[in-house]
Parts: sequence; C-alpha cells; structure tokens
Amino acid sequence: MNNATIVAPQPEAVEAGANVLERGGNAVDAALACAFMQGVVDPQMAGVGGFGSMQIYMPGRGVHETLEFYALAPAAATPDMWLDKLLGQSRDGFGFILEGNISEIGYLACCTPGSLKGYETALRDYGTFDWADLITPAAEVARTGFMIRPHMHWYWSKDQSGDGQANTIDKLRFSKTGRSVYFHEDGSLRAVGEILRNPDLANTLERIAQSGGSDIYYHGEIAEEIAADFKVGGGLIGLEDLAKYEVTRSEPVWGHYRGHKISTSAPPASGFPMLEILHIMEHFDVGTLQHASTEHVRLLFEAMKRMTIDKDAHMGDPAYVEVPVERLLSDENIRAHAESIRRGERANVERLDLSQRDTTHISVIDREGNAVAMTHTLGSPSGAITDGLGFMYNGTMSRFDPRPGRPGSIAPRKRRASSAAPTIVFRDGKPFIVIGAPGGSYIAPTIAQGIMNMIDFDMSIQEAVTAPRIVGVSNTIDICNRIRRSVESDLRADGYEVERSPQTYAFAALHGIRIDDGVSKGAADPQRDGMAISIT
Repeated sequence: MNNATIVAPQPEAVEAGANVLERGGNAVDAALACAFMQGVVDPQMAGVGGFGSMQIYMPGRGVHETLEFYALAPAAATPDMWLDKLLGQSRDGFGFILEGNISEIGYLACCTPGSLKGYETALRDYGTFDWADLITPAAEVARTGFMIRPHMHWYWSKDQSGDGQANTIDKLRFSKTGRSVYFHEDGSLRAVGEILRNPDLANTLERIAQSGGSDIYYHGEIAEEIAADFKVGGGLIGLEDLAKYEVTRSEPVWGHYRGHKISTSAPPASGFPMLEILHIMEHFDVGTLQHASTEHVRLLFEAMKRMTIDKDAHMGDPAYVEVPVERLLSDENIRAHAESIRRGERANVERLDLSQRDTTHISVIDREGNAVAMTHTLGSPSGAITDGLGFMYNGTMSRFDPRPGRPGSIAPRKRRASSAAPTIVFRDGKPFIVIGAPGGSYIAPTIAQGIMNMIDFDMSIQEAVTAPRIVGVSNTIDICNRIRRSVESDLRADGYEVERSPQTYAFAALHGIRIDDGVSKGAADPQRDGMAISIT
C-alpha cells in the first residue's frame, strides 16, 4: 500500500484516527481512536453505552474475523414482558412501537452495553497503541468542547411522532445531565455552531483511561454506579449483566458479485441481507442500465423487498434461533427470486399496522494493507444518563419483537438483531473496497448500491457514495430527492407507491474506501458531516 486512509461521519473523529496513523499506528489503533472520539462528538450515535461489530483483516498475521460486541437483553427480560403493550411497528421495520414508548426512552429501553469491552479486546489482540493514549484525545474534547454540527442538530430536532416513535429531543430532556448539556438554562435546545461540553463524560473517559481497561466499567466502580442507577430508575440491567458480558467472534459471511469476493458480518448482523441483494442483482445486466432510471429503480426495489421478507422471517440471534444463511444465499433461492422479478411479480412486505437510525461507521486501511470496517451505535438513544457519568445508554430493547416465539423475540441475554453490515470487497485476493454505513434498516440496501455503483457503473468512491439511491424495505419505494421526477411518475403509473425524501442525500450514510493499484481513496456521505483523510 502506498498510503493509508480513514473515513467516518465526524471530522474530529477522522482527525483523531488519522493522527494515530501518522504516528505509526495500525488500522485497529486508528479505528479505536476514531471510535472513542465519535462517542464524544456524536453522543446519540455511539459511545461506551452502546455496541457494535468490527471486521478486522490483517493479512500479515493471517487474521480475518469479526469482533462482535452486541448489546444483550438484561437477564431479567422475558419473552412476553411487553406483549400487552404492543401498538405497531415502524414502517422501515427497524423497531416496535409500545404504549408510552417504554422500549425507546428511559431505563427499560436499555440493553447491556458492549462497546468498551469490544474496544479493549480489539486493542489487546490486534492493536499497538497504549489504551490511555487512544482515549485521552476524546476526553480532552469532551472537556473543552466541540461545535454542534448540522446533522447532529437535525437529528436532535427531527419529528418522529408521525411513526409513533419517541422524539430525540424528549430523550435529551430525560436526564439531569441531558438537560444541562444539550439545552440552555431557559430550556431551549443548543444551536448549530455552539460549543458543546460534557465534563462528566470527560471525567468518565479519564477514569477508564487510567484504569487500563474495561474492568472498571464491567466489574468495578463504574459498574456499581450503573447498577445502582438502573435500580433507582426502574431498569433491568444489574451488576451480574455487566460482569457476565463477553465479546464474541465470528467468521465473515462470504458472498460474491461479478468476480469479486465479499466478506461481511454474520447474524445477528445484516451482512447476509446485503449479500442477498447483490446476488439477486447479479442475475441482471445492471451495467447496461441508466443509473437511477425507472428500470434500475424497479429492479433494486423488487430485490430489496425479497431480501426484506427473508430477513424479517429469519433474522435473530443464532445462539437462540436458526438463521439459515446458506439456504437464503443459495443459488436455488437467489435464482427463484430473480425469475420471479423477471416474470413481473411484485413481492409484498408484511408489517404490523401501525428512519434514519442512530449509528456511526468507520472504514480504515493502513499502509500494511490491514483493513477495518467497524459499525457501532446506540441502536437508538434511550435518553438515560447516570448522574456523574455523562454518557447516554443505548435504547435497543425496542428492536426486539414483543411477540413470543419469533426469531427476534425477547429472551434473557439475547443479542438484539443488528442492521450493521461492515464489509470488505476483494479483487484478485486483495481489499478493493472497505465500506459500511449507519442508517438502521437502510444499511444493507445502501451498502449494496455503493458496491454496485463501483463495479457495475465504474464509479469512483466519491461518485459511488454520493450517487442518488433508493431503499425498498416496505411496500413503498423510498427515493432521494435527486431521483428524477419523470422516474417517479413512471413508477406511479406502473402502480408503485413512491415516497420522495426531502433530503438531497437520503437514507443510510455510506462511508467507504476504494483501493486501486495500491492507492486508497475515501469518501464520506454528504448527508452527514464527515470526511476522509489519506496519509502518505
């Protein structure tokens, strides 16, 4: 490799990772420095109260695996605990709506966090930097402050009540810390360009840095503070949940697209749904179509619906339910879907009667050819913050299906299904694309489109990340505001329901790296506020 590249949705986080690369750190070191900073400068998207997964490829060491640090349902959770509270499901299928939004906001919304244990495991096994060295820059920014960015403020103030979901602004108001950090004394929300400081978070990160690892969080003083707060707040997470938390590892799920090998995340993450889209689309001569034309959009939509039906029927924690990845990606299943599309048949996605999600991503490749694709998140923020700790806990209980006996049903210590799909595409045995995205149910369709943009349409990484895209995870075609009106009219005339987003760059936020002839170039989706930095 002639250079190294890192890309993420937050400039401060990218710079933290780039600084590590410049100082001789590897891709894992850089990803972790970036991740700690993301938890400070995008605290509703990620942090030590969250979870995620990290695909690590280190050819010189013969390493290729995914570290899984997913959130776990508390041990006290039961399959039918919320059955009588169920009202419906979000249109994108991401979560379930309960009375009083009890699975979205407050202490009952939280699963046992895994991020800090995941970061520690990655550094211990594959990194080279000192633990405190990676955390200190994030702690300093939490104390001195950073400017509120446009996307952050947009997310805070977005009205989601039309879908029955709790609004983020109400989550920000939930805790004493939230009211102090995110609002003025008169109760008004802080504005774009203002400086946001979180001294409690700075203190917590400094305590973690000085402790030398994650034990303080899962077994020590911070664990005791967390458990005591959850007991007072009516939550289910206790000391035993924290003490028993363990990181898991998995082999990548492999797929293909037009001669390229693709490695992505295993269940309960959404790598196989992303591959299913690509495998279906491989049966069509996509490159001969005009990008974002009526026929291109129709093909993508029908492939995405079939993926969604399979995902809804089978996705869950493989420790609890069978997830038939091989069958779903089999030639027989894929061919049947493709032939159905050719016959003009229209798939139907069933949802309960009644989204932009709260996640972030990092893609890194270093000079040695080590690659990291890491997606970590709060799932959705719960609003709960323990006094004195400063970080917000995840709100991922809303992702579990409150109906017992289903793949995604609640169970004690069960991993919630994840929409993340950190992915590496190989060409001639070497990394060609390192890619991922935040964005809930829209992640798999967005990553698949980014890969097709580069392979079918020979786009640069910047073109691929910014190209107009669609998602089809319901019976409505969701299109960004740059899909031509004539295409929308054609689709409506053909009987499709179409929803146009007001956003120019809509749906999941693609962040990726493309490598050609040993030179890596990165691109950040303009939907967010990020950037890419290359180090020579």
